[in-house]
Parts: sequence; C-alpha cells; structure tokens
Amino acid sequence: MTSRERILAALRHEATDRIPFSLGFGVNEYARKQLAEYLGSTMEKVEKTLLDASDLRWVSPRYIGPPSRNPKGDEEKPDIWGVSHKSVFNGFDSYYEISGYPLHGLGDTISLEDHEFPSPDWFDYGSLKERIQRANADGEYAIVMGNGNIFETSWYMVGFEDMLALLLTDPELAYRLLEKVTDFYAAFFERALTAAEGGIDIVFTADDIGQQSGLLMSLSMWEEILKPHHVRLNRLLHGFGVKVMYHTDGAVMEAIDGLVDMGIDVLEAIQLDASGMNSEKLKRNWGRRLCFHGGVSVQLTLPFGSAEDVRREVRERIRILGKNGGYILAPSHAIQGGTPPENIIAFLEEAGRFNLEN
Repeated sequence: MTSRERILAALRHEATDRIPFSLGFGVNEYARKQLAEYLGSTMEKVEKTLLDASDLRWVSPRYIGPPSRNPKGDEEKPDIWGVSHKSVFNGFDSYYEISGYPLHGLGDTISLEDHEFPSPDWFDYGSLKERIQRANADGEYAIVMGNGNIFETSWYMVGFEDMLALLLTDPELAYRLLEKVTDFYAAFFERALTAAEGGIDIVFTADDIGQQSGLLMSLSMWEEILKPHHVRLNRLLHGFGVKVMYHTDGAVMEAIDGLVDMGIDVLEAIQLDASGMNSEKLKRNWGRRLCFHGGVSVQLTLPFGSAEDVRREVRERIRILGKNGGYILAPSHAIQGGTPPENIIAFLEEAGRFNLEN
C-alpha cells in the first residue's frame, strides 16, 4: 500500500498491510538533536528519517497578508490574530508562549469591533496544488491541512482565565467571538479546499476541552456555546469529501458522544494518562463510529519509561485500538526534549518505521 492508501483504508476501518503511522505534532528540536548525537548522524538525516516514517504530509497555503503579522507568531511579529509570543526555555528546549492578548478586557475596555480579525484574502490558495505535489514528490501520502481551533484561537486573543470567565458572565459575547473565529475558518477552508481540487484528504481541527482530571467546562456549556460552531465547520468540510481529524488533550470521555454527533471522523491525541481515559472502552464504545490517532504517552512512557516499556505500549495500542482498522499509531502529542533517544528509536522500530539513511 502507498501511505495514502494505508491511511484511507484505516479511515474506512479496513485492514492495512501494516499499522498506519504518524508523528503527530512531531519531535521537538532538542530531542532531534539528542537523537542525531546518539546515532552519530546529522540533523538532516534524522529529520528525513522522521519525515519518511509518517504516512501523513501537511500543507498550507502561502501567506501573503500584512507584513506586520506573521502566521508563526514569533517574537518579532504577532500572528494573524494579533496574538504575540515570546520564546521560553524549559530546561531542554525553547517554545513560544503567549505574551500579548489583543482582546484582553473584552466586554469591558475593548469590543470585538476594535480588533482587526484576519481575512481569508491573506493567503495564496493557488499555491496549494504545487505544495501538494511537492509533498508527494517521493510517494503518495495522505495530505492534511489545518488548523480549525475555534475555542483555542478565541482564548489566545482574550486570555485563558478571562475567556472562561466570559463564558459565565457574558455567554452571548463569548458566542459572538467564537462565531467570528468560525467565520474566518469556514471561509479559509472553503477557498483552500476549492483550490486544492480534491488534493487534501484530512482537515485537522482542534480545541482542547479537557484537562488531566476532566473537562475544562461543563458538558452542557460545551454543548450550548462551543459545539455549534464546530458542527457548522464540520458540515462545510464534509461537503468537500474530506475527513475531519479533531484534537483534544485530557480526560474527555464524557464528551465523546457529543464529539461524534459534532461530525468528527478521527479523534486525535488519546491521552490515556488522563483520568478515566481507557483504550478498550474507547474502541468498544466508539470504534465503529470513530477512528483514533495518537495514544503513545509523551507524558510518561516515552520520556520516563524504558525502551521495552515503549515497545510494550506500542504493541498494546495496536492490539486494542488497531483491531479491525480505524487507528493511526502516533504519540499523544509532540515528543519532548529530554526523551531518551533509545525510546524514540524503540517507538519507530516497533512501528516498523526506523530507517536511518547512510
């Protein structure tokens, strides 16, 4: 099977020649450096090995918007939503943390009308076909495009605590903010998928609605205020024939029926370290209606287990979640700096994906 055939078969809950594989959010830079050093190899070879391991390839249209904004949201410029970031060193690696919330004080000192929201005109959708061709230059891969994270985009602009407070104190205003964010994503994906002419297989959407021990908000609040926007977006996406992969971390078992009803095809992350998350229950209760992506712990097993612990967990995930198809083996999030190189190799080897080029 080609990588694309393998992924699409899994999404149809059909048997595949080997387990479909993805590195999800990837391997953080410091972990890649550690891996290259351990192998006595170059970063270039290691990064090619990691890229070649995955059955998925990601694409996005070229940004042509205002130079004062930057889709990456680095220290130099705010991102397309006006959110500023700063680089923070965590002892192993650097990452970008939000440092400026353009809608801080929403409903008090600032209104939605005061803010310049991004325009779908800020992207060159004509660049997508060429980018898809490049992604498939050395094979045929399942092509993924993101990122429809409606709630997260909203709180990135407002601030996390302030957004949660707004849901309680002014749910109508919170709803209007979520609606404006959805307006952008709906227009963006409609134009992108039209331009791609069937070249995109999966659209990645997201919203972390769970934390380690439960949901971030009540289930009824999620159903009333956030879910309708994803229903609207998913309906549009399915109209183009793509599958919807939805990411959420945390303990989200009580929301899965609602996520299925919301129209997702693939549940991503599968943070089985969180309270109540159980792979057998996931497969038994929702395995016919959902596919799964993730599940190998970046919180415990990969960083702190032995190489054999990693191999055992990979086999267990394949045995349970991969039964009768419907599973893409992947880490539960980005593999962090400080993760032993031996464990990354064990993960790739057990998946049948370790092939360091000479």
